[in-house]
Amino acid sequence: MRLEKTVLQVIPALHSGGAERTTVEMTKAIIAAGGRAIVATSGGRLTADVAASGGRVMLLPVHSKNPLAIYRNAGRLERLIRDERVDIIHARSRAPAWSALIAARRTRVPLVTTYHGAYRSQSRLKRLFNSSMARGDLVIANSEFTAAAIRQAYDVGDRLRVIPRGADLAEFNPSAISADRIHAIREQWGLVENSGALVLLLPGRLTDWKGHWVAVEAFSRLIEKAEAGAASDLRLIFAGDQQGAGDYAASLAGRVGELGLQRMIRFVGHCGDMPAAYGASDIVLSPSIRPEAFGRVAAEAGAMGKPVIASDHGGARETIVDEDTGLLVSPGSADDLFAAIRRLIDIGAEGRRAMGARARARIALHFATEAMTEATIAAYHEVLSRKGKLQ
Repeated sequence: MRLEKTVLQVIPALHSGGAERTTVEMTKAIIAAGGRAIVATSGGRLTADVAASGGRVMLLPVHSKNPLAIYRNAGRLERLIRDERVDIIHARSRAPAWSALIAARRTRVPLVTTYHGAYRSQSRLKRLFNSSMARGDLVIANSEFTAAAIRQAYDVGDRLRVIPRGADLAEFNPSAISADRIHAIREQWGLVENSGALVLLLPGRLTDWKGHWVAVEAFSRLIEKAEAGAASDLRLIFAGDQQGAGDYAASLAGRVGELGLQRMIRFVGHCGDMPAAYGASDIVLSPSIRPEAFGRVAAEAGAMGKPVIASDHGGARETIVDEDTGLLVSPGSADDLFAAIRRLIDIGAEGRRAMGARARARIALHFATEAMTEATIAAYHEVLSRKGKLQ
């Protein structure tokens, strides 16, 4: 579908994460459809990916939640919209959505918002702040779980569309990952000398709700109950940076030390080659203690043909078919996580490969990036047509 329009995406930062990756993916899709893609952001490592995709990055302090900064950013966005003749504004977070909403009303340019998370409203003020995301001319939810939370909180009427996030099946393709790339990852993780180790991978930034602590407790039980000699062939990899959660990371590392598992549990930081990281692993974990709005890990690991163990809530219930393409466990339960890991070890490499193959087939059918980008461009067409701006 062609889209010879200028689209301005607004996102606080472009470090890493689902919203950030989607911004890059949509930049590529907009350019491929014949449009112009501009991203307003405070910066981050993925700005280079936007530029490499043909998009233009405008560095603005849109990450700030300060009311005065939000108002000033509205003026900056208004000038950008007029100067660049922007046709659609697409806001991907709450604070910049307020700035984008003000600018959209001043310029009469359609506003699309995407919920990349199901925000919690613990007070009337917080509910008001969150409401910027529900005020778009079209509101996109990244899963049915997120859509249900939006409908419960706000009256969005017929403006809500569900467009699941996806995995790039070309990028996350087991056949496309060379042995050299996997070897490089294993070398970074210190696994080259123990090539037969069974690798558990938990991708995600080091924050308390991603479930690292639960994984540590489950892994310690795994080691305790492993047969003599088998424990030395198990590794747990935490791939993700701190992003300001230094105290949590320190406490987590302290717990690993208390258990004497420093050699078996590795903190490897940000990984720049996630397809190879999945390729270098045997089992992928996503034991979040709070619901994931979508669950990028399950989609990407599944696309790479890896079985995933995830918490039984949020978007994971949509991406994973329990007992078929992966396993779902009680959130926060180290006992359940231990039992699930044990089961995937017991079915052996062939059993894990079969489950992974079913996972890839499901992701290809329901959660491919191409489907997400096509549906989003169709949403742009819809909102432009509603506003009488589709020519």
